[in-house]
Amino acid sequence: MSDQLDHAVDVLRRGGLVAIPTETVYGLAADADNPAAVARIFAVKGRPADHPLIVHLAGADRVADWASSLPPSAATLAEHCWPGPLTVIVRRAPRVIDAVTGGRDTVGLRVPAHPLTLDLLARLGGGLAAPSANRFGAVSPTTAAHVADDLGDAVDLILDGGPCPVGVESTIVDCTVEPPQILRSGGITDEQVAAVLDGPLDPADGPSRAAGMLTAHYAPRARVLLADDPGGARRLAADAGSDGLVIGDLGNLARYARLLYAWLRAADDRGASTVVALMPPPEGLGHAIRDRLLKAAAGSGPR
Repeated sequence: MSDQLDHAVDVLRRGGLVAIPTETVYGLAADADNPAAVARIFAVKGRPADHPLIVHLAGADRVADWASSLPPSAATLAEHCWPGPLTVIVRRAPRVIDAVTGGRDTVGLRVPAHPLTLDLLARLGGGLAAPSANRFGAVSPTTAAHVADDLGDAVDLILDGGPCPVGVESTIVDCTVEPPQILRSGGITDEQVAAVLDGPLDPADGPSRAAGMLTAHYAPRARVLLADDPGGARRLAADAGSDGLVIGDLGNLARYARLLYAWLRAADDRGASTVVALMPPPEGLGHAIRDRLLKAAAGSGPR
Protein backbone atom coordinates (compact mmCIF):
# COMPACT_ATOMS: atom_id res chain seq x y z
CA MET A 1 0.00 0.00 0.00
CA SER A 2 2.93 2.35 0.66
CA ASP A 3 3.93 2.19 -3.03
CA GLN A 4 0.34 2.93 -4.06
CA LEU A 5 0.20 5.95 -1.77
CA ASP A 6 3.48 7.24 -3.17
CA HIS A 7 2.02 6.80 -6.65
CA ALA A 8 -1.11 8.69 -5.57
CA VAL A 9 1.02 11.59 -4.30
CA ASP A 10 2.83 11.68 -7.64
CA VAL A 11 -0.47 11.70 -9.55
CA LEU A 12 -1.79 14.55 -7.40
CA ARG A 13 1.38 16.63 -7.74
CA ARG A 14 1.17 16.26 -11.52
CA GLY A 15 -2.36 17.64 -11.51
CA GLY A 16 -4.20 14.33 -11.59
CA LEU A 17 -7.39 13.21 -9.87
CA VAL A 18 -7.40 10.48 -7.23
CA ALA A 19 -10.52 8.90 -5.74
CA ILE A 20 -9.99 8.67 -1.99
CA PRO A 21 -11.83 6.71 0.69
CA THR A 22 -13.19 8.53 3.71
CA GLU A 23 -15.44 7.43 6.54
CA THR A 24 -18.36 9.22 4.84
CA VAL A 25 -18.22 8.67 1.06
CA TYR A 26 -15.46 8.39 -1.55
CA GLY A 27 -14.06 11.73 -2.67
CA LEU A 28 -12.70 12.92 -6.02
CA ALA A 29 -9.51 14.60 -4.89
CA ALA A 30 -7.15 17.11 -6.44
CA ASP A 31 -4.28 19.14 -5.02
CA ALA A 32 -6.13 22.10 -3.51
CA ASP A 33 -3.29 24.44 -4.50
CA ASN A 34 -3.53 23.57 -8.21
CA PRO A 35 -6.20 25.58 -10.10
CA ALA A 36 -6.03 23.39 -13.22
CA ALA A 37 -6.43 20.20 -11.21
CA VAL A 38 -9.36 21.63 -9.25
CA ALA A 39 -10.96 22.71 -12.53
CA ARG A 40 -10.76 19.07 -13.66
CA ILE A 41 -12.93 18.06 -10.69
CA PHE A 42 -15.70 20.37 -11.88
CA ALA A 43 -15.36 19.17 -15.48
CA VAL A 44 -15.42 15.47 -14.58
CA LYS A 45 -18.37 15.80 -12.23
CA GLY A 46 -20.33 18.31 -14.30
CA ARG A 47 -20.43 20.43 -11.14
CA PRO A 48 -21.40 24.13 -11.24
CA ALA A 49 -18.27 26.27 -10.88
CA ASP A 50 -19.80 28.34 -8.08
CA HIS A 51 -20.50 25.27 -5.89
CA PRO A 52 -17.66 25.25 -3.31
CA LEU A 53 -15.46 22.29 -2.44
CA ILE A 54 -14.26 21.02 0.94
CA VAL A 55 -10.52 20.98 1.64
CA HIS A 56 -9.35 17.84 3.47
CA LEU A 57 -6.35 18.15 5.80
CA ALA A 58 -4.06 15.71 7.62
CA GLY A 59 -4.71 17.30 11.01
CA ALA A 60 -6.02 20.30 12.88
CA ASP A 61 -2.47 21.68 13.03
CA ARG A 62 -2.76 22.44 9.28
CA VAL A 63 -5.78 24.74 9.64
CA ALA A 64 -3.73 27.92 10.03
CA ASP A 65 -2.49 27.49 6.44
CA TRP A 66 -6.05 27.53 5.08
CA ALA A 67 -8.09 29.75 7.44
CA SER A 68 -7.43 33.44 8.06
CA SER A 69 -8.92 33.01 11.52
CA LEU A 70 -10.51 30.24 13.56
CA PRO A 71 -13.63 31.23 15.49
CA PRO A 72 -14.05 29.65 18.93
CA SER A 73 -16.91 27.51 17.64
CA ALA A 74 -14.72 26.07 14.86
CA ALA A 75 -11.84 25.42 17.25
CA THR A 76 -14.16 23.61 19.65
CA LEU A 77 -15.69 21.47 16.93
CA ALA A 78 -12.26 20.60 15.55
CA GLU A 79 -11.04 19.59 19.00
CA HIS A 80 -14.00 17.30 19.67
CA CYS A 81 -14.90 15.99 16.20
CA TRP A 82 -11.68 15.65 14.18
CA PRO A 83 -10.70 13.35 12.67
CA GLY A 84 -14.32 12.75 11.79
CA PRO A 85 -17.31 13.52 9.59
CA LEU A 86 -17.61 17.23 10.29
CA THR A 87 -16.72 20.24 8.12
CA VAL A 88 -16.32 23.78 9.45
CA ILE A 89 -16.87 26.85 7.28
CA VAL A 90 -14.36 29.59 8.16
CA ARG A 91 -12.83 32.67 6.54
CA ARG A 92 -10.32 31.62 3.92
CA ALA A 93 -6.61 32.34 4.07
CA PRO A 94 -4.85 34.00 1.11
CA ARG A 95 -3.52 30.59 0.10
CA VAL A 96 -6.98 29.28 -0.82
CA ILE A 97 -7.72 29.61 -4.53
CA ASP A 98 -11.02 30.90 -5.91
CA ALA A 99 -11.63 27.62 -7.77
CA VAL A 100 -12.04 25.83 -4.43
CA THR A 101 -14.44 28.32 -2.86
CA GLY A 102 -16.54 29.29 -5.86
CA GLY A 103 -15.25 32.85 -5.35
CA ARG A 104 -16.51 33.07 -1.76
CA ASP A 105 -14.45 34.49 1.08
CA THR A 106 -15.00 31.32 3.11
CA VAL A 107 -13.70 27.77 2.88
CA GLY A 108 -14.87 24.41 4.23
CA LEU A 109 -12.22 22.40 6.09
CA ARG A 110 -12.24 18.92 7.55
CA VAL A 111 -9.90 16.17 8.78
CA PRO A 112 -11.28 12.82 7.58
CA ALA A 113 -11.23 9.73 9.79
CA HIS A 114 -9.84 7.21 7.32
CA PRO A 115 -6.28 5.94 7.89
CA LEU A 116 -5.49 5.52 4.19
CA THR A 117 -6.44 9.07 3.28
CA LEU A 118 -4.82 10.54 6.40
CA ASP A 119 -1.59 8.80 5.37
CA LEU A 120 -1.96 10.18 1.84
CA LEU A 121 -2.52 13.72 3.19
CA ALA A 122 0.53 13.46 5.44
CA ARG A 123 2.68 12.37 2.50
CA LEU A 124 1.29 15.11 0.26
CA GLY A 125 1.87 17.78 2.87
CA GLY A 126 -0.93 20.00 1.60
CA GLY A 127 -4.68 19.88 1.22
CA LEU A 128 -7.02 17.92 -1.01
CA ALA A 129 -10.10 19.52 -2.54
CA ALA A 130 -12.55 16.64 -2.72
CA PRO A 131 -16.29 16.48 -3.38
CA SER A 132 -17.96 13.09 -3.73
CA ALA A 133 -16.52 10.94 -6.52
CA ASN A 134 -19.60 10.75 -8.76
CA ARG A 135 -21.44 12.78 -11.36
CA PHE A 136 -22.99 15.91 -9.92
CA GLY A 137 -26.42 15.38 -8.39
CA ALA A 138 -26.27 11.58 -8.57
CA VAL A 139 -26.02 9.03 -5.75
CA SER A 140 -22.78 9.33 -3.78
CA PRO A 141 -20.27 6.43 -3.88
CA THR A 142 -19.48 4.39 -0.78
CA THR A 143 -17.21 1.78 -2.39
CA ALA A 144 -14.36 1.91 -4.88
CA ALA A 145 -16.52 -0.05 -7.33
CA HIS A 146 -19.15 2.72 -7.22
CA VAL A 147 -16.46 5.22 -8.25
CA ALA A 148 -15.30 3.05 -11.12
CA ASP A 149 -18.88 2.59 -12.30
CA ASP A 150 -19.56 6.34 -12.24
CA LEU A 151 -16.32 7.88 -13.44
CA GLY A 152 -14.35 5.15 -15.21
CA ASP A 153 -11.21 6.45 -16.88
CA ALA A 154 -12.04 10.07 -15.99
CA VAL A 155 -10.29 9.51 -12.65
CA ASP A 156 -6.54 8.79 -12.79
CA LEU A 157 -6.35 6.53 -9.74
CA ILE A 158 -8.79 4.94 -7.30
CA LEU A 159 -7.56 4.11 -3.79
CA ASP A 160 -9.65 1.23 -2.45
CA GLY A 161 -10.15 1.66 1.28
CA GLY A 162 -13.16 -0.64 1.56
CA PRO A 163 -16.79 0.34 2.15
CA CYS A 164 -17.33 3.68 3.90
CA PRO A 165 -18.40 3.00 7.50
CA VAL A 166 -20.60 6.11 7.96
CA GLY A 167 -22.15 6.26 4.50
CA VAL A 168 -23.50 9.83 4.44
CA GLU A 169 -21.51 12.99 3.93
CA SER A 170 -19.99 15.14 6.65
CA THR A 171 -21.99 17.58 8.72
CA ILE A 172 -21.25 21.16 7.63
CA VAL A 173 -21.30 23.92 10.24
CA ASP A 174 -20.95 27.58 9.26
CA CYS A 175 -18.75 29.05 11.98
CA THR A 176 -18.55 32.51 10.40
CA VAL A 177 -21.92 33.44 11.90
CA GLU A 178 -23.10 33.62 15.50
CA PRO A 179 -24.78 31.42 16.53
CA PRO A 180 -23.26 28.88 14.11
CA GLN A 181 -25.53 27.29 11.51
CA ILE A 182 -25.74 23.66 10.43
CA LEU A 183 -25.77 23.90 6.64
CA ARG A 184 -25.90 20.14 6.07
CA SER A 185 -26.73 17.38 8.52
CA GLY A 186 -24.35 14.45 8.35
CA GLY A 187 -22.29 11.86 10.18
CA ILE A 188 -21.96 14.00 13.32
CA THR A 189 -25.56 14.46 14.43
CA ASP A 190 -27.21 17.83 14.94
CA GLU A 191 -27.62 16.97 18.61
CA GLN A 192 -23.92 16.15 18.97
CA VAL A 193 -22.96 19.49 17.40
CA ALA A 194 -25.26 21.35 19.79
CA ALA A 195 -23.83 19.44 22.76
CA VAL A 196 -20.22 20.16 21.76
CA LEU A 197 -20.91 23.87 21.32
CA ASP A 198 -23.13 23.99 24.41
CA GLY A 199 -25.27 26.65 22.86
CA PRO A 200 -28.00 27.36 20.32
CA LEU A 201 -27.67 26.70 16.61
CA ASP A 202 -29.54 28.66 13.99
CA PRO A 203 -31.23 26.85 11.10
CA ALA A 204 -29.57 27.41 7.74
CA ASP A 205 -31.05 30.19 5.67
CA GLY A 206 -30.27 32.04 2.47
CA PRO A 207 -28.97 30.64 -0.84
CA SER A 208 -26.85 27.51 -1.24
CA ARG A 209 -23.34 28.19 0.03
CA ALA A 210 -21.97 24.74 0.80
CA ALA A 211 -21.89 21.26 -0.70
CA GLY A 212 -25.20 19.39 -0.60
CA MET A 213 -27.44 22.42 -0.03
CA LEU A 214 -29.26 22.25 -3.36
CA THR A 215 -32.90 21.13 -3.25
CA ALA A 216 -32.37 18.19 -5.63
CA HIS A 217 -29.33 15.99 -5.07
CA TYR A 218 -28.21 12.39 -4.31
CA ALA A 219 -30.71 11.13 -6.91
CA PRO A 220 -30.93 7.69 -8.56
CA ARG A 221 -32.56 7.07 -11.92
CA ALA A 222 -35.49 5.35 -10.21
CA ARG A 223 -38.29 7.49 -8.86
CA VAL A 224 -37.99 7.89 -5.07
CA LEU A 225 -41.14 7.98 -2.96
CA LEU A 226 -41.16 8.55 0.80
CA ALA A 227 -43.21 6.79 3.46
CA ASP A 228 -43.55 7.39 7.19
CA ASP A 229 -44.17 3.77 8.18
CA PRO A 230 -43.65 0.25 6.79
CA GLY A 231 -47.35 -0.22 6.00
CA GLY A 232 -47.46 2.94 3.92
CA ALA A 233 -44.23 1.94 2.20
CA ARG A 234 -45.63 -1.45 1.20
CA ARG A 235 -48.76 0.17 -0.22
CA LEU A 236 -46.75 2.64 -2.28
CA ALA A 237 -44.50 -0.14 -3.55
CA ALA A 238 -47.52 -2.26 -4.50
CA ASP A 239 -49.02 0.67 -6.39
CA ALA A 240 -45.75 1.04 -8.29
CA GLY A 241 -45.99 -2.50 -9.65
CA SER A 242 -43.81 -5.58 -9.54
CA ASP A 243 -40.52 -3.67 -9.58
CA GLY A 244 -41.28 -1.34 -6.67
CA LEU A 245 -38.69 -1.68 -3.90
CA VAL A 246 -38.80 -0.68 -0.23
CA ILE A 247 -35.59 0.41 1.53
CA GLY A 248 -34.77 1.52 5.04
CA ASP A 249 -34.02 0.31 8.56
CA LEU A 250 -35.80 2.39 11.18
CA GLY A 251 -34.51 0.12 13.95
CA ASN A 252 -30.86 0.82 13.17
CA LEU A 253 -30.20 4.30 11.78
CA ALA A 254 -26.42 3.76 11.64
CA ARG A 255 -27.01 0.81 9.32
CA TYR A 256 -29.58 2.82 7.35
CA ALA A 257 -27.08 5.64 6.79
CA ARG A 258 -24.25 3.25 5.94
CA LEU A 259 -26.27 1.38 3.31
CA LEU A 260 -28.56 4.12 1.98
CA TYR A 261 -26.58 4.94 -1.15
CA ALA A 262 -25.78 1.28 -1.84
CA TRP A 263 -29.51 0.50 -1.69
CA LEU A 264 -30.35 3.32 -4.10
CA ARG A 265 -27.65 2.15 -6.49
CA ALA A 266 -28.83 -1.45 -6.25
CA ALA A 267 -32.33 -0.34 -7.23
CA ASP A 268 -30.95 1.25 -10.39
CA ASP A 269 -28.83 -1.84 -11.10
CA ARG A 270 -31.99 -3.97 -10.90
CA GLY A 271 -33.84 -1.61 -13.23
CA ALA A 272 -36.44 -0.70 -10.61
CA SER A 273 -38.75 2.11 -11.66
CA THR A 274 -39.63 3.10 -8.10
CA VAL A 275 -37.93 3.03 -4.70
CA VAL A 276 -39.98 3.63 -1.58
CA ALA A 277 -37.82 4.84 1.30
CA LEU A 278 -38.86 4.84 4.94
CA MET A 279 -38.47 8.28 6.51
CA PRO A 280 -36.73 8.08 9.89
CA PRO A 281 -37.65 10.38 12.76
CA PRO A 282 -35.91 13.80 12.82
CA GLU A 283 -33.38 12.86 15.47
CA GLY A 284 -29.81 11.59 15.51
CA LEU A 285 -28.69 10.27 12.13
CA GLY A 286 -32.31 10.61 11.05
CA HIS A 287 -31.63 14.29 10.26
CA ALA A 288 -29.01 13.35 7.65
CA ILE A 289 -30.99 10.44 6.21
CA ARG A 290 -34.14 12.56 5.86
CA ASP A 291 -32.14 15.31 4.16
CA ARG A 292 -30.69 12.90 1.60
CA LEU A 293 -34.04 11.23 0.95
CA LEU A 294 -35.93 14.49 0.46
CA LYS A 295 -33.31 15.68 -2.03
CA ALA A 296 -33.17 12.29 -3.76
CA ALA A 297 -36.96 12.38 -4.17
CA ALA A 298 -36.80 15.90 -5.59
CA GLY A 299 -34.17 14.98 -8.16
CA SER A 300 -35.01 11.37 -8.95
CA GLY A 301 -36.59 9.77 -11.97
CA PRO A 302 -35.64 9.64 -15.67
CA ARG A 303 -33.14 12.30 -16.71
